[in-house]
Amino acid sequence: MTEITLMWAAVIALGVMIYVVLDGFDLGIGMLFLFQPRIRNRDVMMTSIAPMWDGNETWMVLGGAGLLAAFPKAYALLLSALYVPIILMLLALVLRGVAFEFRFKTNRHRLAWGIVFSVGSTLAAFSQGAILGSVVQGINVVDGEYAGGTWGWLTPFSAFTGFAVMVGYVMLGATWLVMKTVGDLQDWSYRVAKIILPIWLLSIGVVSVWTAFSEPEISARWFDLPNFYYLSQVPLITLIIAAACWWNLYHSNQKAPFYLSIALFVLSFIGLIISIWPYIVPRVLTLDQAAAAHSSQVFSFIGIAIFLPFVIGYTAVSYRVFRGKVKDGNAYH
Repeated sequence: MTEITLMWAAVIALGVMIYVVLDGFDLGIGMLFLFQPRIRNRDVMMTSIAPMWDGNETWMVLGGAGLLAAFPKAYALLLSALYVPIILMLLALVLRGVAFEFRFKTNRHRLAWGIVFSVGSTLAAFSQGAILGSVVQGINVVDGEYAGGTWGWLTPFSAFTGFAVMVGYVMLGATWLVMKTVGDLQDWSYRVAKIILPIWLLSIGVVSVWTAFSEPEISARWFDLPNFYYLSQVPLITLIIAAACWWNLYHSNQKAPFYLSIALFVLSFIGLIISIWPYIVPRVLTLDQAAAAHSSQVFSFIGIAIFLPFVIGYTAVSYRVFRGKVKDGNAYH
């Protein structure tokens, strides 16, 4: 495997991970939106993500464009297999974006746009989890082409991973609100996070065990010696971080739960990479098999090397500029 192929894989993994973390918390807020009974608190929830929600989706574009540029065979195969959930996700994100803007421009239809915002967030989150589950469980390929049918992506495993991602996003959203809000909305967010954390941890455990025993190759990687001695540290660290998150929630610490929730996502992502490596499409295409020509990868990587620091930079600046608490009365317009 060439260095440029590994570098491209790292860039795509970085883009996907940053997208999951950044867009995850605002999708989580969307799913929580209708469960918050007070309209003024709903306004604060939306205001807390107003400066950055659309910028967060830049990272999804980076991941998709990078996949096309560096691994076109994988891009073609995955798009063929996952056309339905990808279209559902994109439509949900579009509807969610429209609802976000329109809700603040109307009084008569504010509730209706709030419902669209919440439903769009829920559908987008589920679709992303289902896409993940479909990739992990494997795609039915015959003679190099997808042969699984329109609904081949929808299985019990992909449906459960969709649920698990939804729960994780809700946890990110709740801990974001803990960090960014005050008063009764913050108290409500603490309560939600305390309920969601054990459900999310159980979901991570189920997906991890299900994945580990889905294929003999994956089981051997995790449980054969001496791999077990090293890789068992991943679930152990996950439990430690989950316990730390629980402790911080019950001691009303405001920032730590959000960052610890991010750490749980990162560890889950690391576990996924360990399970499927070196495949980009599990049991079908390795990174080497899916890679574009070396010259193409080098040429496109020059563009990424130039522009990625700017994307990271303006993302960091936007979060720094809009740091601090969002209070009732600081409504987005």
